[in-house]
Amino acid sequence: MQPFDPGIDVRFGWNPITIHYGPGVIGPEPEFRRLKDIRSSLRDPHCDGPDPVYGIAMDVCEEAHRAELLEHHLLFGVVVYAAGRLGPEPVRSQGHVHKIAAHSGWSAPEIFEIWSGQGTIYMQESAADDPGRCFAIEALPGDKVVVPPGWAHAVISGDPEQPLVFGAWCERDYGFAYDAVRAHGGLAWFPELATGGIEWRANPRYMSSEIIVRRARSYPELRLRDSFPLYRHLKEDSESVEWVAFPGRQEGLWRKFEP
Repeated sequence: MQPFDPGIDVRFGWNPITIHYGPGVIGPEPEFRRLKDIRSSLRDPHCDGPDPVYGIAMDVCEEAHRAELLEHHLLFGVVVYAAGRLGPEPVRSQGHVHKIAAHSGWSAPEIFEIWSGQGTIYMQESAADDPGRCFAIEALPGDKVVVPPGWAHAVISGDPEQPLVFGAWCERDYGFAYDAVRAHGGLAWFPELATGGIEWRANPRYMSSEIIVRRARSYPELRLRDSFPLYRHLKEDSESVEWVAFPGRQEGLWRKFEP
């Protein structure tokens, strides 16, 4: 049983990883990210771990909302992680920056919502040698986490004993830039599984930085509602999510934004 109702009839399995759509919901077959795809960004590139590491389905929606998503340049994604570990690290994505969207001229932000398991959304201001501010936001089912425009980020499972499932609002004209992260052998901080949770190890290929670890917060300034499914925001208050595709509307907010 899912511990959180995501507001859209999407069902998932873990062994093997599957994503199924209920009546009236449409979406693609999941794409799988294999261990070989993310090795270059892991602390131990030669580690063993689950393979595939996770499955991802982009452009999931209720069929009745399809035209509205196209109009707002939005796309909803669903991701299912395997349980387990990647050597010393939890199961995780490799990390990337969003490419510049042609229609907005911005590297789009993203909103994540945990559906099952425990997640940490790690993010840093830049994928250059100086990563800028670095945050690790810990989230439980129902929690939302916003990644600002242009930040490098990755999603990390917080518990190797259970799979992680989450949804996310993305820019429809999405694209992932991996080169800068891979050139540094990963992001500025590596998560390492330890007794009682995750410990963070600095990546020496970046300039010295600090990491701020905190629980997920509310985002009233972005009109996101606590304990209300992220997908349902589209129908209830489209402006609360359409800034994902038009981040310039919140330009003043991003300058000092803290996730």
